[in-house]
Formats: sequence, C-alpha cells, structure tokens
Amino acid sequence: MSHSLTQPAFGKVYLVGAGPGDPGLLTLKAKGLLEHADVVIHDALVSPPILGMICEHTRIIDAGKRRGRHSMAQEDITQLLIEQAKANAVVVRLKGGDPFVFGRGGEEMMGLLEAGIDVEVVPGITAGIAASAYAGIPVTHRDYSSSVTFVTGHEAAGKYRPQVNWSALAQGSETIVIYMGVHNLVNIVSELMAAGMGPDTPVALVRWGTRPEQEELIGTLTNIVRQVEETQFQAPAIAIIGRVVNLYEVLAPVSPMHSPHWSAVQA
Repeated sequence: MSHSLTQPAFGKVYLVGAGPGDPGLLTLKAKGLLEHADVVIHDALVSPPILGMICEHTRIIDAGKRRGRHSMAQEDITQLLIEQAKANAVVVRLKGGDPFVFGRGGEEMMGLLEAGIDVEVVPGITAGIAASAYAGIPVTHRDYSSSVTFVTGHEAAGKYRPQVNWSALAQGSETIVIYMGVHNLVNIVSELMAAGMGPDTPVALVRWGTRPEQEELIGTLTNIVRQVEETQFQAPAIAIIGRVVNLYEVLAPVSPMHSPHWSAVQA
C-alpha cells in the first residue's frame, strides 16, 4: 500500500483596509476578520480604536513605516506575510485607508501569489474621500467640479514611475487630492502655478482626517506654504486643491467632526 505525502495547506492573507481612523468607518467584514485573525500585521496609520478591536489572543505585529524611520522594508513585510501564512490559518495585513490606494497592497498581493499564498482584498475607505468629507469639502460638485484626481505627493527616485505630471494635472483635473504631499508642498505648488493654475486657487490641508485630533488649514496656492510654515502644520495630511474648497466655509460647520455626537462615537 503506497502513501502519498501532501504539503500542508497554507493559511490565507487578507489585505484589509482599516479606513482613515474613525472606527465607525471600518467595514463589517474587516471587523469580523480582526475578531478571528491568528495574526494581525498593521501599519503606522491604523488608529488605536481599530487596533483595540483585535481579539486579545491574536498576535499583533507592528510593521509601520513613517517618514524618516521605517521599521521594516517593504520586501521584509512581504516576506513576513509569507512566513506567517505558512504557520497560521488567518493572517490580516491591516492597512490605513484602502490597500490599493497608495497602500502598496498590489505589490504585497503579487508577492504573496508568487509564493503560492491565497490572498483576499478587503477594501477600506480611503482618506482622500473621508478626510475631505469630514472637513466639509465634497471632492465633486455639479457646480464646481466634475472630475477628481488622486495623486501621491511623496515621490522618490526609483520608487514611483512615471513621475507625476503636475502640468497635465493643472490643466486636466478640476479637483486634485494629494496624499503624502506636505513635505513636498513647495515643489507641488510651484509646479502647478508654473503650469498655469491660478495663484488664488483654493487649497485645503486636512491632518489626521476623521480622528478626534483632525485639523484643517485653508488657503490658496499663493499662501498655503507660508501658512504651513507659520503654523508648523505637520503630516500625515492630505491636500485638496480646487474650487470645491470654497464650500468649506458653508459645509464645515455641519460636517461630521463638528457634530455634537461625533466625539462620543469616537470614544
């Protein structure tokens, strides 16, 4: 009688979007996975209330990366996911926002598939939409903007290609939402104005969007850099550029973060 040896089945990795911070914006599917995961590997932008939803028996690994101090290289994170999937049934890779919107989820998924690991993506609400909404700024509006472009403002040689064509964006999109752009704001503003975008074009910066500590800074292409310097406005933040920012004064007072019930929901 012959016996065939079979390779034990690997576990499954879920690339889960944690949303921008407000735990109320986490999807039900994401919440269920956090309650049943064997291992959760999270990034730096996942808010404490969401981390608090993880089952107490689950192993938690911080793989967070911040500007200037990367705790793990991207290649090492992918390798960690592969190793954990070989040892555990349910592995959650928890990312702020949405895994496929400037979250390098596509790279991690390709690496896992190449290693023979089963992967599923669980989308999350991205900051470009949520932070704007919580600040009272709709990224589209029939009277102001019928197009919106999401773009990274954090470019580095050899990491992003093709290079962002700010000139084309200045001419072709009525609303521009920039992720990770605070540290490159001087160059971005210069490029947009050089391409013909008016110096009085409204700009909004939203820091820690949807969280209790959310902050906004409103200006124009002409003065936003000076305001950032004067107020020492820091990342993480998104930038919204376009006429829709003019709606801030009207809609911000009734936006979610100004609701009398909002802080209680966050607590």
